Amino acid sequence: MTLIIVLLLAFGYLLIATGHLTGVNKSAIAMFIGTVGWVVYVCWGTDFVLQLHADDYAEFLSGQETTSSLVKDFIYDNIFLKYVGKAAAIVMFLVATMSIVEILNNNGCFDFISEWIRTRNSTRLLWIITFTTFIISANLDNLTTAAMMLVIMRSVVKSRTQRMLIGSAIVLAANAGGCFTVIGDPIGLILWGDGAIIATHFSAYLAVPALLAWIVPTILINRELPSRIETEWAPAPYRGNDTRLNRWQRAVMLILGIGGLWFIPTFRDITHLSPFLGALCVLSVLWVVNEAFNRKLMEADQMAQRRIPRALQYGAIQQLLFVMGIMLAMGVMTETGVLGDIASGIFTIFDGNIWVIAFMSGLLSSIVDTFTVAITNISFFPVSEGLFGTNGIYWLLIAFCTAIGGCLLLFGSTSGIALMKTEQIGLTWYLRHVTPKIFAGFLVGLIVLYIEYSFLWNPNL
Repeated sequence: MTLIIVLLLAFGYLLIATGHLTGVNKSAIAMFIGTVGWVVYVCWGTDFVLQLHADDYAEFLSGQETTSSLVKDFIYDNIFLKYVGKAAAIVMFLVATMSIVEILNNNGCFDFISEWIRTRNSTRLLWIITFTTFIISANLDNLTTAAMMLVIMRSVVKSRTQRMLIGSAIVLAANAGGCFTVIGDPIGLILWGDGAIIATHFSAYLAVPALLAWIVPTILINRELPSRIETEWAPAPYRGNDTRLNRWQRAVMLILGIGGLWFIPTFRDITHLSPFLGALCVLSVLWVVNEAFNRKLMEADQMAQRRIPRALQYGAIQQLLFVMGIMLAMGVMTETGVLGDIASGIFTIFDGNIWVIAFMSGLLSSIVDTFTVAITNISFFPVSEGLFGTNGIYWLLIAFCTAIGGCLLLFGSTSGIALMKTEQIGLTWYLRHVTPKIFAGFLVGLIVLYIEYSFLWNPNL
């Protein structure tokens, strides 16, 4: 049964990696392998339970004679729900941050971006839009941020070739910005929740590598753009009627949204509760303020005319289901006990060099999927000590390499796939014009991280 589960997961990974060719939705694949894996596990649960949870199961029985029904009850109460809880915490955090972004966006809190980039100067436009993406993705959700910035870019830049280059830079900036904070990317959030990292240490050592991994390719991409680009400026978006919040109201909402998320690490340190509770608290406060500022629209029943928030649309729901499915799949793999053997084999193949393991994981994430490869690498090793202890260098390497490596090919990330579909970007074009530039930034960031580890490393920071 362990072999069946492993083969199921391997086949699922293969389908995820080739989803852009087969057209099979990767969220459907993730949910399938996650659910079927647990069905197989529970059907032959006695062998797994007696092998890995013998003492806990004996205590659960309390002298009763074991039966198939009791084994299933034990698996559900003591094993399955633990992994569901971890996955649900990540999904709820993503729901909260996506909803925060949409509330801010619907109220024009990000309209300043369009004001800043009202220029035909390619250098100014490229750096403003990617810098803004980098900063916002570090504080909110990198997927939603990338989607929002791609929409803004597409509405402004007329030339398809120029959109392809600038869009690629936006996807990179979103992934690079999200990877150096614990709230900017699901992987950082998982590591933080598992106790593998401390938020301040994580950001302190990954900030410069992530910054360089964004800056170096952006400089190179900028060289391929003409000095003047074709732009068009659409009128302000219709938000239910012809009135909009004034600047101070938008500023208040922006401070509440982003400032509230900044407080989440402190919230977790104080309460030891899951970060998604802090994110939901910020969302609830922002929601109340939104209704207070828009009370005239609500009284006139004009709020209903606003477009449906992207957080509730099909694309975002797919991403949430994908995260849930992959985390459930990795949970059942962990419970088979085979992950330790796979990790030992990988460790032996690469002679225990975690830098090579992380580098290869970065390359693999560009083919399979950033989140899938990262969560697999994290599941290989429990939080222990040394390289794999709290604030161990392994966790930082995996977070950085998979985030940046996933941009080497567009189908390594969800936002990259969205760009590839909307602009009809071919693999050959991307390999020739973008991949070498991102690879250069990837290497520079990795070298800087190695220098930090060699000369400045302080795991107790």
